[in-house]
Amino acid sequence: MDKLTISTAAKQAGVGVETIRYYQRIGLILEPAKPASGYRTYTDQNVQQIQFIQRAKKLGFSLVEIKTLLSLGEGSCDQTKQLASSKLDDVKGKIKDLRAIASTLETLISSCEDNSSNSSCPIIDAISQGK
Repeated sequence: MDKLTISTAAKQAGVGVETIRYYQRIGLILEPAKPASGYRTYTDQNVQQIQFIQRAKKLGFSLVEIKTLLSLGEGSCDQTKQLASSKLDDVKGKIKDLRAIASTLETLISSCEDNSSNSSCPIIDAISQGK
């Protein structure tokens, strides 16, 4: 088991030193004890835990949700599945909302292109009127 400085652990995990310190402050990872030498050391397991956090963030989990995932561990598949299913529902809802926004923007852009009078911008008018 390698003993790593915080900067080496951060580099191996692909994050900044301040990210590790932040994760410690909010309780996502434990802060190693400070030995008499004055330098905290981190292990490969700490690096793996930080990488887990980063991968979970890429899947859309919030830090609060990640803290729950970490507390569940490997033996709580049903609870983990419920959390992942809830996240999937959230993502699908966001995709639906983004598709509606894209459709509205396409319509507004089209109305702007069709505006031959150039009296006022249909996009600005629609936003001003809350359409």
